Amino acid sequence: MAKKVLIIETSLRQDSNSDKLADSFSIGAKDAGNEVEVVSLKGKNIGFCTGCFACQKLGYCTIKDDANEVTEKILEADVVVWSTPIYYYEMSGQMKTMIDRANSLYPRDYKFRDVYLLSVAAEDEDYVDEHAVGGVQGWVDCFEKAEFKGKVFAGGVNDQGDIEGHKALKEAYEMGRSV
Repeated sequence: MAKKVLIIETSLRQDSNSDKLADSFSIGAKDAGNEVEVVSLKGKNIGFCTGCFACQKLGYCTIKDDANEVTEKILEADVVVWSTPIYYYEMSGQMKTMIDRANSLYPRDYKFRDVYLLSVAAEDEDYVDEHAVGGVQGWVDCFEKAEFKGKVFAGGVNDQGDIEGHKALKEAYEMGRSV
């Protein structure tokens, strides 16, 4: 049965390495017969959560910006894939801001069950994305029907295009096919 896969690209760099990783996952998921939508945070107006918790009662955030639209897409997806560059051993700030702003999902009947992380960094050590993985796992832990299914990390990529030919592109494709 085909799944509805939502890939959220959080890099603000045009043609970023993490976007390329997301593209590979997307192609794999499509090749497996899934419906795939890619949403980029580039050009989106997404403000910080104010912690008012109105979203818990209303089912949406009271801040009028692009976060509610992205949150609704997360709500309706079967699979959520976060794609991010690693900044200072952590997910990008815009990814964390979007996760915080998706707080209205908590009391709602969300559909997603599987969550994945795709990340890239200039450093090439295996531990570089541990904090980002922990952040995504922490988000997933708040949703009892969801599970963190896996990650693909591409280290040693910094400049635009560095990811070309990287083994992580194939890993992302295969992970997408396995959805």
